[in-house]
Amino acid sequence: MTGSTTSLRLLTSTLAMSLAMVPARAEGSAPVPALTLELNSALPSDKGCRLTFLVNNNLGADLSKAAFEIALFNEAGVVDRLAVLDFKDLAAGKTEVARFDLAGTDCTKVSRVLINSATECAGSGVEPAACMRKLKTDTKTGITFGV
Repeated sequence: MTGSTTSLRLLTSTLAMSLAMVPARAEGSAPVPALTLELNSALPSDKGCRLTFLVNNNLGADLSKAAFEIALFNEAGVVDRLAVLDFKDLAAGKTEVARFDLAGTDCTKVSRVLINSATECAGSGVEPAACMRKLKTDTKTGITFGV
């Protein structure tokens, strides 16, 4: 029994040391380049529906222009309208808030916001497809949001 107890202790000790080393490697690795859009709120406004986004540009370069075509779906799941949201310039490594008033849109009837395409994606050293290929989405609303 002492032989198997010693082997078990050695195995447990080796496993514990291996697991302890994992976070140190993960912290040292560079973040994965991404452009993150979070649909933070959808609230009624004087004009219609105000969509508020948190935008984080972690592509590693400033964007001089970033715009996306979105499709708004109604409560029946039918495309109600298409719109282009122009986020303008986005500094690298910075989180910004962007608001868009969609005239004539009732927020309570929007069930989904689909990012259809990037109509503009420009910056020094940024390939035009990067805004869609490296896009990550999230939502704090009850509206489905993504690509």
